[in-house]
Amino acid sequence: MDFEVSYNLDDEQQFWDELDDIVSAQCQTHGLIDDVLRSYFAFISNYKGDFLHTEYDIVRCSLKLLESSLFSTHKDYVRRQIIYGLLEEESPETLHLIVALLLCDGRDNETTFEMMNEEGTFPRLVELIYERKDDDAGLHRMLLELLYEMSRIQRLRIQDLILIEDDFIRYLFQVIEGLSDDVNDPYHYPIIRVLLILNEQYMVSTHDPGPDQLPTTNLANKVIQVLSTHGSAFKTFGENIILLLNRESETSLQLLILKLLYLLFTTSSTYEYFYTNDLRVLVDVMIRNLLDLPLSATPLRHTYLRVLYPLLAHTQLKHPPHYKKDELLRLLTMMTASGGATEHHFGSVDETTKRLVGRCVRVPWLKDDLAPGDGEAKVARKLLGVEMLEGLASSLSVVEVTTTQKERPGVLTGSRQKEDQERRDSALTEPPPRHDAGLSGGRLEVNVPSSASAVGKSPFDGGEEEASIGAAGGSRSRSESGSGAY
Repeated sequence: MDFEVSYNLDDEQQFWDELDDIVSAQCQTHGLIDDVLRSYFAFISNYKGDFLHTEYDIVRCSLKLLESSLFSTHKDYVRRQIIYGLLEEESPETLHLIVALLLCDGRDNETTFEMMNEEGTFPRLVELIYERKDDDAGLHRMLLELLYEMSRIQRLRIQDLILIEDDFIRYLFQVIEGLSDDVNDPYHYPIIRVLLILNEQYMVSTHDPGPDQLPTTNLANKVIQVLSTHGSAFKTFGENIILLLNRESETSLQLLILKLLYLLFTTSSTYEYFYTNDLRVLVDVMIRNLLDLPLSATPLRHTYLRVLYPLLAHTQLKHPPHYKKDELLRLLTMMTASGGATEHHFGSVDETTKRLVGRCVRVPWLKDDLAPGDGEAKVARKLLGVEMLEGLASSLSVVEVTTTQKERPGVLTGSRQKEDQERRDSALTEPPPRHDAGLSGGRLEVNVPSSASAVGKSPFDGGEEEASIGAAGGSRSRSESGSGAY
């Protein structure tokens, strides 16, 4: 996109004024639009070092074009030209602008990310992240964010997933490991999210094949494969996803984390990937979240229960001393109890919850204090007060985890504790009895380092409230409902 532009600018305001003039041009032909785009990229690239000092300045430049009449009149053509620039451009300065434009536009218009997928930009993003890692750090982080945002709203093409090499996945894990002394480093969050969404894409490709996928296509999950063979070298990633689950309020991201945990706890080579202390933190997080999820979050509650069973049955937690045994049994009992405060807290019990809870209580070390002759049905009656039907004893299905539990990006998970508090605050008479269903006389606190709640921010982090560690989390969302994109 080389284009000669010569200006004599005395201050930053002149820069913004000139940029306004460039994007205000009226164009009626594709050739004139191309001229404006060349002028736009060349002008900003020439003066980036003088007047653009932060990523927010880069975003401001993007908004100048995206909010112009030129873009609103010729959206489809301008978007496609910018995407072609991503595929062809080599200059780091221009690439930084292109990536920022696609992120800003795609966040508000998923059509942009869909167009990127159609034009085959995924391999190009992987290439730029891996081969241009020594370029500007801001560009590198935006590339990671763009790959994540593009991948989480749609199914990627099987021919693109096949191109991912083990070296690329190992590189992402190595970057996290190299930053293990600084959890606030801005690379932590974007790289973890990329690994989570790649795992999701592999799961969908394997268990819910698309129309373009041949039945004979055998696509290995490179994320699980690398952790299976080199997990001991990449422990920091495991620590970080537990910390993320502890504080994350966005439902879709919780599901991404839970799906990866499910695979790790159901793959024999990764049963003991996590440190034991981290697994104990995870148990605390899961107990708290299961207690705090609102009644409307039944699908998310099911996913937590699907992960809880292999966590208790397959990992180091199966060995004495058994962590939080009494609290776990009490929670599982309450989740299927009928009547009283517990039913008020968890609502009516659906058959899937009964089945999943029944499977959890059959973990050997949870029921080892029962009489030797107690069978699975008797365990269910004694602990849960429910009959365990024959059909409910079936094994968990990875297909269920992959294909049935989805949520649109941006939707935040509510909090029962927050809802109960708001209900009490709004009562005009004496407040009703509290139904916290606490496990030791009060709310469960999960004690993890406070620095884990602070993650490097960028202009593209969205700005929603984040759930604080051990707290209830926000209930605002950009979208009240919606199914997953795939």
